Amino acid sequence: MSMAPGWHPVALSGSLDPGTSAGTHLDGREYVVWRDNSGVAQVWEDRCPHRGMKLSFGFVRGDHIACLYHGWQFDRGGRCRYIPAHPDLEVPATITVPVFATTEACGMIWTTTKAEAERVAPPPDPGETVPIGSLHAACGTEGLLDAVRAMPAAPYVAGTAGGELSQVVGTLWRLTVAGDALLLGLQRLDDARSALHVAIEGSAATYAGAGQAHWYQWIRALRHRLNAAPAVGARPAAAMAEAV
Repeated sequence: MSMAPGWHPVALSGSLDPGTSAGTHLDGREYVVWRDNSGVAQVWEDRCPHRGMKLSFGFVRGDHIACLYHGWQFDRGGRCRYIPAHPDLEVPATITVPVFATTEACGMIWTTTKAEAERVAPPPDPGETVPIGSLHAACGTEGLLDAVRAMPAAPYVAGTAGGELSQVVGTLWRLTVAGDALLLGLQRLDDARSALHVAIEGSAATYAGAGQAHWYQWIRALRHRLNAAPAVGARPAAAMAEAV
């Protein structure tokens, strides 16, 4: 199964500070997600063209990212601008890293590998959101969605336990529980692994602190459900939740 067209979440916006980077996967391929010092998010292929070192192991320098191995620096367009071993070299314009379209919406960082002429519109941004956390599971995306459907949820604001899961667009889903709405970004890591990025659709005035803690407990319960699921072959559906 290959990655569906459209936009794909790769991280919660709140999990990546300016001047930092992180490695991730989409459809079995490696990507680096990084922010320059001004806060602009980037999604690239996670490979330096020199010796193949992961750029996610490197360092952000202003609006450049530098490879850990030999310090080659790349600008926001993916072009190499500086090689420490040859400081006076006019670096050839052919030395580049594949760069992918990136946007932020719904409290998440999104990317697409489609060319501009083939892209659909990015996910609609509902306005203010509050981050909760991300969960990585050793199961496919359908298995992860099934676990969400089966996981009872108690609202934080008002109402009774339950939940209605609906697809907003592409890999963006909404879980409505009485007076609360969670935005779920579904990331296909590879055939056997997936990730779920979760944000509250609402204001920090309502949800920051206690509301986040309430819904993070739901993510933890979802993780335990996945861990307790019967193994597929010899591999259990293990999961790891990460707070923001």
